[in-house]
Amino acid sequence: MNGIHDMGGMQCFGKVEPEPNEPPFHDKWEGRSLALNRAISYAKIWNIDQSRATIERFAPHDYLTMTYYAKWALRLETMLVEHGFVGKDELAAGHSLHPAKPLPRRLAAADVDKALSRGSYSRPTNTVAQFKAGDRVRTKIINPPTHTRLPRYARGRGGTIECVRGFHVFPDSVAIGAGENPQWLYTVLFEGRELWGDGCDPTLKVSIEAWESYLEPA
Repeated sequence: MNGIHDMGGMQCFGKVEPEPNEPPFHDKWEGRSLALNRAISYAKIWNIDQSRATIERFAPHDYLTMTYYAKWALRLETMLVEHGFVGKDELAAGHSLHPAKPLPRRLAAADVDKALSRGSYSRPTNTVAQFKAGDRVRTKIINPPTHTRLPRYARGRGGTIECVRGFHVFPDSVAIGAGENPQWLYTVLFEGRELWGDGCDPTLKVSIEAWESYLEPA
């Protein structure tokens, strides 16, 4: 998806300026937003890539003006409505108005540590990776209307395989409910000038994680 979220390499948004001694949360509601998202993710109604894709669908104005945890809160509301667990009228009222739809499973206090740890997305395979470290590759030019992990700035660019990361779930597929479709995953290294032209800092290098279907031999 070519949405506002894909901001890598875009100009005029200013520098990233980390906040000194930034606290985990700036207000209590941010912690609640995180907790609610973690609790509902434990129910396994949707996967992590579907949740990322939901934020990508936000209107540009909302994406650029909302804080990090405000996006998480709106994402949760959006997905709960879309999956039929909450009604828009209930959100407006601030309380339940209809019989609750049962969850596949609920988060118990004893399972909180488990819920906070990320599962493995590596999968077994009897296939052989098409590329190896040192190979020259070129990313494909794609413009899918749905979720993809290939950044817009890195499409149609030549790079070098830096590392083979293994055989992993393909996020572009699971984000639209089309199955895991696992593929080989690589770290690809690009020269900055390949991405942004001769005016780029000649010392700059950028690496991305790229699934095999994003790549072709250079």
